Amino acid sequence: MKTKLAEFKNEWQYHALLLLAVFLMLWPIIFMLSTSLKTLDQVFEATLNPLPFPPTFDNYLMVLEDFPLFTYIWNTFFIAIVVTVSKAATSVMAAFAFVYYQFKCKEAIFNSMLLTFFIPITVLVMPNYLLMAKLGLLDTPYGVMLPGLVDGMGIFLMRQTMRGIPKPLLEAAVLDGAKPHQVLFKVVLPLIKPSVLAISILFFINSWNEYFWPLLILQDKMNLTLPLALQMFISAEGGSEWGVAMAVATLTSLPPLLLYGFCQKFIINTFMQAGVKG
Repeated sequence: MKTKLAEFKNEWQYHALLLLAVFLMLWPIIFMLSTSLKTLDQVFEATLNPLPFPPTFDNYLMVLEDFPLFTYIWNTFFIAIVVTVSKAATSVMAAFAFVYYQFKCKEAIFNSMLLTFFIPITVLVMPNYLLMAKLGLLDTPYGVMLPGLVDGMGIFLMRQTMRGIPKPLLEAAVLDGAKPHQVLFKVVLPLIKPSVLAISILFFINSWNEYFWPLLILQDKMNLTLPLALQMFISAEGGSEWGVAMAVATLTSLPPLLLYGFCQKFIINTFMQAGVKG
């Protein structure tokens, strides 16, 4: 009896810690949604109250009527979709080469690519910025996109996924006269389609939420992305329109949240496959 009671207490403690962790992770989202439905007076009078009463949609109406929301959505979507397509395509093709081709220094090249994971992003900011300035791409979406057209993590994940495809299947395709590009597009790609979809969603979400690099590159207000547009409502000197800012933040967060919600299974499976195969 004492043993069961002790086990129950241990389980209760673990569950309590888990619930606390979940609450801490969800609280920023709850705060964002709550604040977006409050007037400015309610924001300051009941800052931490997650239940606005009465709720108001004036902040959303202001965003839709007085804010070039669709321009910023298009800017963000254009950058995100180009980066996503480029990263997904290069990840698949590079992984295919690493898995199915034999060439000199293959392992050294792959290991060198892995080393890029450990280079702080801040180290790359200055050379990338100077390069974009030299190319005349400052204050353009292309200056935001160019440094992010290839992704080492995507190559690694696709390589791990492809290593799980049985070699006899590919050898049979080659014996039937299939060219390398036919093996890739007609044999390999259909088998790894869920994983390609998963990393594409991750690429899209990361690009959609990118803040620091676009902040350095973009200056014209009409070229801003949604995350940058938030700063228009937040002032360091006070007088910030928190309700409107949180309404913009909510609308900005919806596409990534919906994408992840629908494709969560594919994303988790991709990382599981990457962890199983060495």
